[in-house]
Amino acid sequence: MSQFLSSVLLKRGLVEQPELLEAESLALAQPGKSLSEVLVERELLTDLEIVRAVAEELGLEAVDEIPQVELDGEMLGRVPLEFLKRHLLLPLKSDADDAVRVAMADPLMVHPLDDVRRLLKRDVRPMVASPKSILSAIASFYEAQKDLAQKAIDEVDDDSGYDVDETEGSEDLLDIARKAPIIKLVNSLIYEAVKQRASDIHVEPYEKLIKIRYRIDGILYDAPSPPKHVQSALISRIKILSNMNIAETRLPQDGRMNITAGSRKLDIRVSILPTAYGERVVMRLLEKSEKVLQLTDLGFLPGMLEQFEKLLAQPHGIILVTGPTGSGKSTTLYSALTTIRSTTRNIITVEDPIENQIRDISQVQVKPKIGFTFAEGLRSILRQDPDVIMVGEIRDHETAEIAVQASLTGHLVFSTLHTNDSAGAVTRLIDMGVEPFLIASSVIGILAQRLVRVLCGDCRNPVPVAPEVRAAYGMERDAMYVAKGCDRCRNTGYSGRKGIFELLTVNETIREMIATRRPSGAIKGAAIEGGMITLRKDGIRKVDSGLTTLEEVARVTQL
Repeated sequence: MSQFLSSVLLKRGLVEQPELLEAESLALAQPGKSLSEVLVERELLTDLEIVRAVAEELGLEAVDEIPQVELDGEMLGRVPLEFLKRHLLLPLKSDADDAVRVAMADPLMVHPLDDVRRLLKRDVRPMVASPKSILSAIASFYEAQKDLAQKAIDEVDDDSGYDVDETEGSEDLLDIARKAPIIKLVNSLIYEAVKQRASDIHVEPYEKLIKIRYRIDGILYDAPSPPKHVQSALISRIKILSNMNIAETRLPQDGRMNITAGSRKLDIRVSILPTAYGERVVMRLLEKSEKVLQLTDLGFLPGMLEQFEKLLAQPHGIILVTGPTGSGKSTTLYSALTTIRSTTRNIITVEDPIENQIRDISQVQVKPKIGFTFAEGLRSILRQDPDVIMVGEIRDHETAEIAVQASLTGHLVFSTLHTNDSAGAVTRLIDMGVEPFLIASSVIGILAQRLVRVLCGDCRNPVPVAPEVRAAYGMERDAMYVAKGCDRCRNTGYSGRKGIFELLTVNETIREMIATRRPSGAIKGAAIEGGMITLRKDGIRKVDSGLTTLEEVARVTQL
């Protein structure tokens, strides 16, 4: 297919030969990745342009999107899901001649088409569709079926055997039809979490029950829970997927698994902690994607965005992003790197884990078990002639010292810290053993952030604001929106999250205060006098704009 596609694209003048040769080399270097995927990722062509070019060349019909009404449940039940995904094809409803239309990413593959003909015992007619549209249609079809988690719980409750099945490699969560009950249960619990946009799954054992909870938009919600007697098999299955020791139940363990859910690929970090009634599990879901949000998508108000972009334009120094776990620090750093990346800059990151693969940026995964820590990674990066360095997190004195030295020798360094506000980052670095004069000389900006839930646009409700409330919180408008709840937002009143920010720019006054060990409260006060917008004030501005509510701002800040 690659040679055929190359000739078609060159013949039609859709891509230049040097760009095509480079894309072919990248596809060959990445097993499992097709030429068309590389072309789309590098934004040389769109899926639709490739599909239409191939279809016209072969005299076939092109399919832009595959609506659910085109899918026949009975027909799909006769073709294994693994077969559909492996060959990237999907049977659609019959045409006027009673032939089954088959959407295919590679219409030159005749053998899978013959297999479909035998399985369905019908004539088939090939059509051309993109891999993305085929995988999306498959995932959407299964989403429309009965709640997978509840169905799996019903089955495991009735089944007397709990085979945990040692499966190697990544598997598709949708492929559960012929799996053992406990495997169905684990797959469906994760898949339901993906459907509901959950960031974490909590499996909590208690005396007489197991509780499953999903964290959605920063809030924990109860989910259908399995019976207590499957607890051991459930935890064992999660351990197997995460490459943990299933025999060890007395010590905490950490692991990770790679999962596919339709067209989406997930990296799941797993933490297991022994408790009084069994092992407690938390799974953090990270979607592997090359799509990185722009700074304008994060929730910055115009004035603060301009200040932050000025910091990004500096040739050297340290820019820190602070906040608790799950406050979006890594997303902000990825967006910053995407903003400044160019062919003239060598950008290298050291992370744990690598959450997003970014084109034109070299990303390094730390491996503490073999001694490859943040400090070791950072030390090695400095020998690679970088212009910009991102350290996933400054955790210890050694990493902090190397980061400071890197910034003082002409590098722009990005990193994160766990502190409550921007000024607290200075105290944290001093606690790690970094000399105040070095902090004053190297740190150029500190961004503190939190995530607040965004009001659902379909059901938010305006209410008047009492004068005393306006005065107390410094609100500008006499009305604000409150959460109501509808089917679209699962009756929570919120859908999605945005950031609220506090940007401390290190000027001469702040630099002198840091060098003389002034307390963080005094540093913050001086920054506010200099015009810094606090987390609380930025949150109130977003309440005024109708983005979120006072309750949300109060939940993540000290009002």
